[in-house]
Amino acid sequence: MAAGVVERVVTGDVIKEIEVSGPGFLNITITDKAIIETLALAKKAKANPRELAAGVVERVVTGDVIKEIEVSGPGFLNITITDKAIIETLAQRATDATGRLGVPFADNPGTTVIDYAQPNVAKEMHVGHLRSAVIGDSVAQILEFVGETLVRRHHIGDWGTQFGMLIQYLIEHPHELDHKEGEVSGEEAMSNLDRLYKASRALFDSDEQFKTRARRRVVDLQAGDPETLALWQKFVDESKIYFFSVFDKLDMEIQDPDIVGESGYNDMLDETCRLLEESGVAVRSEGALCVFFDDIKGPDGNPVPLIVKKSDGGYGYAATDLSAIRDRVFNLKANSLLYVVDARQSLHFKMVFETARRAGWLNGDTKAVQLAFGTVLGKDGKPFKTREGETVRLVDLLDEAIERASAVVREKAQDLSEMEIAERGAQVGIGAVKYADLSTSANRDYKFDLDQMVSLNGDTSVYLQYAYARIQSILRKAGTTEPVAHPELELTDAERALGLHIDRFAETVAEAAAEYAPHKLTAYLYQLASLYTSFYDKCPVLKADTPAQVENRLFLCDITARTLHQGMALLGIRTPERL
Repeated sequence: MAAGVVERVVTGDVIKEIEVSGPGFLNITITDKAIIETLALAKKAKANPRELAAGVVERVVTGDVIKEIEVSGPGFLNITITDKAIIETLAQRATDATGRLGVPFADNPGTTVIDYAQPNVAKEMHVGHLRSAVIGDSVAQILEFVGETLVRRHHIGDWGTQFGMLIQYLIEHPHELDHKEGEVSGEEAMSNLDRLYKASRALFDSDEQFKTRARRRVVDLQAGDPETLALWQKFVDESKIYFFSVFDKLDMEIQDPDIVGESGYNDMLDETCRLLEESGVAVRSEGALCVFFDDIKGPDGNPVPLIVKKSDGGYGYAATDLSAIRDRVFNLKANSLLYVVDARQSLHFKMVFETARRAGWLNGDTKAVQLAFGTVLGKDGKPFKTREGETVRLVDLLDEAIERASAVVREKAQDLSEMEIAERGAQVGIGAVKYADLSTSANRDYKFDLDQMVSLNGDTSVYLQYAYARIQSILRKAGTTEPVAHPELELTDAERALGLHIDRFAETVAEAAAEYAPHKLTAYLYQLASLYTSFYDKCPVLKADTPAQVENRLFLCDITARTLHQGMALLGIRTPERL
């Protein structure tokens, strides 16, 4: 039970205070008076710890909250909460005027900048982009729910030498990207860009004069030449049409102002390098500006530097990432910087964060964390690829998930139209993909198995969605919108187990937020759905023995559904009313 119980425990001669610990344990502090008196008794009687615990039990007064307390093992105390306390506590959660189901706001919330969903301009999104987007979106929603101020940043790859090639080709073939605004789909936009990229690459590789012109165009881009920038913007805008279509299919809302790519920090790069060099954090080495670390060495045993500025004057990713830190700390006033980035980039971010700390941009008041995620694997345990060994396109993967889920919905659907089946199929399919990702600890690899993901059995989002839809069906049949709680009723074991677990929602959300761990929320929700299934099998709702019992079980159904709905929403997953 935990939080709800603590609010109702009366302290006194024996219990000094009681607080929640871990996943719902209760830490009970016994009063000095009770300890001294019981210790004196134990010493006099030469009692063991179990006997000492028994002495404490004798002095605890049971009542509305504590039904009974008994000694277990070498001296632990097992406390049984009353049925009345369980239902009354859940009723308080249900009538919470804020609609938060008793989830409090975090103490001293701050501002977090979360960097996730980072596609590249003029390139297709593939399966490797999935985890950053899904994990980042869920963590952002969880943090916002507990009161953190969230600034979302999508650090897209929109700068670099390849744009010289693309822009020069577009200058020489000006009608390649022409189309009327609003008449192109995301797939068409990506097809245009892909065709343009292949054509420009072929010319770049075969024509030395074009290659020279393309390289000069890179200089024009970096210098801010108006014509070059205008054409570069066309590539960015065309890519955004595609990005938004993919994110829309993922049922994720991405705001245009949140997209601040590499180009957004271009004007800061010189100053970043100057500040690092003047402070002595970075030094010149063979013409390049580098930061060295004693504890980071390469295979040859020599220190591996972080190259901030190359010997030819070009800037690497480090300069951009360090400039982004400066912007996020000093302009956005962030307390926490969270990067949802592939684990294979861990060394890079370790060096970037340490450099920022040495420069004084990160300190005790501001932290930077990489939420590193593992690789998406195929059923064979190897990195997920097509049969031809190519990287899987993200849209193809999502379309297949929707197709598989639609087949499952159609098989089970009783009164749904084809339009409703298509809508539910998308919600179930995308939910299945997200849940499979989020139910795995971010830093672990996971196998992408659509057959398992859309299964009605086991730890899947479909199982949770069907549990929610089943409850909605029961509530519709009952014809009531305000189920009534009856604290005076005696609960069955299944009802008690369900009620106690529902009350853990608040602490689970708090834990998931504190640890950036959506998988802890998915584990809670799966157990909630499992306990509800057990309750449903053992406890008739509409055919219960008495009207009061019907109302009380409808109340448990309703609070379970609301908890499932809110929890799934924090994962970015829909809960259809009918399936």
